[in-house]
Amino acid sequence: MQRLAIYDMDKTITAKPTWTRFLLHVARTRAPWRLGLFPLVGLGGLAYLLRRIDRAGLKRLSHRLLLGRALPPNDMRVVAEAFAELELQRGVLQGARAQIAVDRAAGYRLVMATASHRYYAEAIGTRLGFDDVIATNAKRDGHGHILSDLEGENCYGPVKLHMVENWLAEAGLLRANCRIRAYSDHVSDAPLLSWADEAFAVNAHGPLRRLAEARGWAMLDWRG
Repeated sequence: MQRLAIYDMDKTITAKPTWTRFLLHVARTRAPWRLGLFPLVGLGGLAYLLRRIDRAGLKRLSHRLLLGRALPPNDMRVVAEAFAELELQRGVLQGARAQIAVDRAAGYRLVMATASHRYYAEAIGTRLGFDDVIATNAKRDGHGHILSDLEGENCYGPVKLHMVENWLAEAGLLRANCRIRAYSDHVSDAPLLSWADEAFAVNAHGPLRRLAEARGWAMLDWRG
């Protein structure tokens, strides 16, 4: 029996969402003039709230404004590694570190499943000792440069569960032969939590807390 522990990242492992902070980190590092475009990212956020664009569209827009049209892979690696170092120094919740250590010691294969972009989520996951990272992927051009468009779908909500199931198949694992626990802070991960054998609502906001109470899911708070 393969044991898997699947963790969301933003506000489950990290104290705060990472995407905007990553964008600002890259802009400050590579092209400070792009910080002047940040209000346009805010307008994109408003358009999302008004349902004029979806999450994937907002991600494409903010990437294009603050990272640029195309970023060479080595340049992306440098800024992603630097951001991951900063995140581990002051952004990772101690409760998350402790649970990751417990699951690792118990023989669980550690899997991060996040809507964040792979190009920096993987750097964070590697530093935390994760075995695998399932994340949103960016398209690349013929030179391997990272583009603002997505390769496939945004790893969010029901799509995240679908991507986890695809990863299982690619890894040669049968669901029936796995014991799976899942951790998340947000109700958008209800499909994944319902699918897992053990569901943990971590640092849960109101909607997830109410769902966890109704479903009998364990609730954890790693923010202390």
